[in-house]
Amino acid sequence: MLRNRIAAGELTPGSKLSEQSLSTSLGVSRNTLRQAFTILAGESVVTRIPNRGVFVASPGAEEVREIYRIRRTIEPAAVLWGELTPRTLDEMEAIVQRAQAARNAGSVTDMADANQALHRAVVGLTGSATLQELMDRVLAEMRLVFHAMASAPDFHSHYVERNVELVKRLRAGEREEAAAGLRAYLDAAEAELLGHLAGTGH
Repeated sequence: MLRNRIAAGELTPGSKLSEQSLSTSLGVSRNTLRQAFTILAGESVVTRIPNRGVFVASPGAEEVREIYRIRRTIEPAAVLWGELTPRTLDEMEAIVQRAQAARNAGSVTDMADANQALHRAVVGLTGSATLQELMDRVLAEMRLVFHAMASAPDFHSHYVERNVELVKRLRAGEREEAAAGLRAYLDAAEAELLGHLAGTGH
């Protein structure tokens, strides 16, 4: 639940996580909550600062590079060798349509949600629960990076058409072109994020 709240932007980077209020609102013991903090700290989603408490992480340049190392390895492979069915293609098509509608409505959050959903669906093509779990962790950390991009609201809009193109290529059976396009997309997104983080002093 905490990972989901962080991924949804309800708990923002740098904010302190109060044991007392969270254990009450989630209806769990402090012991259970501490175990959750330990797991999330291992996933780089929260940071423990001795004598100060637990905070939602604020990923910097090295974390962004690590996110994209993982994504560049998994996502193109999923596109090349994952199982494509008419149903999964329809689901991906629906996601990119949602992204286009969000872009047209000027909703940055909905655009980010749809773009993230598409990349989650790409990894879903592998059929691997372990890779899906890894991707969920990566996407939760990506959300934290997106908060740093709040001052660049057009960030997500560049990638909507690239996602449309990706689904078109998959539908046409052009897997190699789709994988190459996806790698270029990930390179561009990483460079843009790193450039932005350098500009904001993160």
